[in-house]
Amino acid sequence: MLMAIGAIIAGLILLVWSADKFVEGSATTASHFGMPPLLIGMVVVGFGTSAPEMAVSALAASQGNPGLALGNAYGSNITNIALILGITALLAPIAVHSQVMRKELPILILVTAFAGWQLWDGDLSRMDAIGLMLAFVVLIGWSIYQGLRQPDDALAKEMTEEVHAMPVRKAILWLVVGLLLLIVSSRILVWGAVDLATTFGISDLVIGLTIVAVGTSLPELASSIIAARKGEHDLALGNILGSNLFNTLAVVGIAGLIAPMPVAPEVLTRDFPVMAALTLVLFAMCYGFRGPGRINRFEGSALLLAFVAYTVYLLAFSGA
Repeated sequence: MLMAIGAIIAGLILLVWSADKFVEGSATTASHFGMPPLLIGMVVVGFGTSAPEMAVSALAASQGNPGLALGNAYGSNITNIALILGITALLAPIAVHSQVMRKELPILILVTAFAGWQLWDGDLSRMDAIGLMLAFVVLIGWSIYQGLRQPDDALAKEMTEEVHAMPVRKAILWLVVGLLLLIVSSRILVWGAVDLATTFGISDLVIGLTIVAVGTSLPELASSIIAARKGEHDLALGNILGSNLFNTLAVVGIAGLIAPMPVAPEVLTRDFPVMAALTLVLFAMCYGFRGPGRINRFEGSALLLAFVAYTVYLLAFSGA
């Protein structure tokens, strides 16, 4: 048991550090090759901050742990909205000025509905996974189109300030090192999580929804808090929207392509509805029907309370 706990802690620390280096290296490399700042923020950074979820879910699927694969993806989405945006809004209320962000909010709702439809029959088949990946490709194409159309968007200005100056060789080195360490750390983390679940008789789904989901979401937590404290509110929200879109489509899609899997009934009756409800709440808070959207401190507190209530419920029924 102690080895499993140690593996989880070491895996999470290495995972977060390697993800940070991977994001920094990939964003700077993209900047060196002339990619617009808005695309770096929406595509490169979105991909990079979801790299831990991708690595862990892909490995879990390949090793026959579907609960861990799905729990990590959907648990990360729940954590992103309820925990990370809740904490971020408490530190600094989040105002939404970016038009691209306002367009991504309804797209996240559509993507969530599409993912729910794919899982409705209780099975994630390879065809379902292909559908998710095709939707992901369309989303990336749309993001590129929007980035080229609106180079002066508020998110683009904030992203320009975030890309660090670094020689291209060093950036590529960090990109490669970060990616390799992501794979190694995800292996350590998955082994520890599965072993801990077996020891305590907890389902790998619950482990994925709690410990692993929070751990793999730490890069989003760090980047959102830093962005919000700097007043870069659209970047803080953009990190979360981008990550949730990637998790719902690419993370689950890649896991399903590697190994088609059954969907536990509680995912459909408990976890997915919670994720969908939080997505609708986020839309209501941030869309801004009569001006800029905003998550104030009261709403941030409500999101945090929702996360605590959901986590306590999960742990109280951890044998599910």
